[in-house]
Amino acid sequence: MRLFDTQQQRQIELKLGPLVTIYSCGITPYDATHLGHLSTFLVYDLIQRRLRDAGHETQLVRNITDIDEPLFKKADELGVHFFDLALIEIQQFQSDMTHLGMLPAHSEPRASEVLSEIRTMIDRLEALGLAYPAGGSVYFDVNAWPAYGELSGHDRATMVALGAENGGVGDDPHARDPLDFVLWRHSEPGEPSWASRWGDGRPGWHIECSAMVFAEFGETVDIHGGGTDLIFPHHECEAAQSAAVNGAPLARYWIHSPMVRLLDTKMSKSLGNLVFVRDLVQEWTAAEIRLAALSQHYRNDWDWRNELLAHARDRLAAWEQNGSGGSGPLDEVRLALDEDLDTPRALAAIDAAASRGESVAEAAALLGIGIGDVAPDAILARNDVIGAPS
Repeated sequence: MRLFDTQQQRQIELKLGPLVTIYSCGITPYDATHLGHLSTFLVYDLIQRRLRDAGHETQLVRNITDIDEPLFKKADELGVHFFDLALIEIQQFQSDMTHLGMLPAHSEPRASEVLSEIRTMIDRLEALGLAYPAGGSVYFDVNAWPAYGELSGHDRATMVALGAENGGVGDDPHARDPLDFVLWRHSEPGEPSWASRWGDGRPGWHIECSAMVFAEFGETVDIHGGGTDLIFPHHECEAAQSAAVNGAPLARYWIHSPMVRLLDTKMSKSLGNLVFVRDLVQEWTAAEIRLAALSQHYRNDWDWRNELLAHARDRLAAWEQNGSGGSGPLDEVRLALDEDLDTPRALAAIDAAASRGESVAEAAALLGIGIGDVAPDAILARNDVIGAPS
């Protein structure tokens, strides 16, 4: 399998063992699953399906950020405890993922479960001279880590601008450099807080994922990623602090999926221009929703249009006319997925086979789509595959 690696900025052939470990940044549970989530998690679902089809075992960890400012703010607006709101939204998210036929995550750790690990990591960073306490908070000193910026490849001016837009320290008087980031944040009276030797506070966003990766997989995970909006600052900071503490790279490969737009504007919770999965499933099947998203290549920003669903429904009907026996274009679909998850090419191969009257059920199953009596996961049990590990 060849995928585009963010840090190397090119397609590379993955060198993987029998067990492949994957960490995909998950949700902050203050609102329901939207199409941006679907697009990202579908990428990792496809990666797992093809790797399992090729004989690998996969373990995907998808975290839940249940200690974060947007969750606190939404809970305050609703007048509920933030953990209660998180529980409701986590249940909705898991229901959406199940409905859409996503392979279950190996684990879904929560930030609130790794507070001890977080404090230990911050202690270690401070002992190494890479972190400093100030004003009741603790900051990572980017000037003491020369590799900072290597993941994103941005210059300093770009990083400062992006950091300011995405929760950076900004004009925080306690930070030595605008690129320094918070490891432990001081809590004011009445704000959510946990005890630490630096004072009552809460972990910074980035350190939470570093602690969860280490708790689940140790020093290094095979594949790490999420949406492109996470490359900087989140993944840049996460990679720096993890490598500093562990003396090893956080991830061997970084895979990111671009944004989904609505009316030429990126979908985001902050803008409120979201299409929710829970609404789509009222009218459209899981297969139709998956097909609509798969019609777009995962590395291209794309615009959501309702016509994608109508086209997916027509496409699925054409596929279903051709029975469920035989492998049809299965190997063509495998090769398309192996070439940077080229789903438009995979769908075209299935379309062509269906037009020739061939069965496409097993090829569709590799994409997580059931046709006839062939279940979406049926293909994962087969052994006659291309690229099986030795």
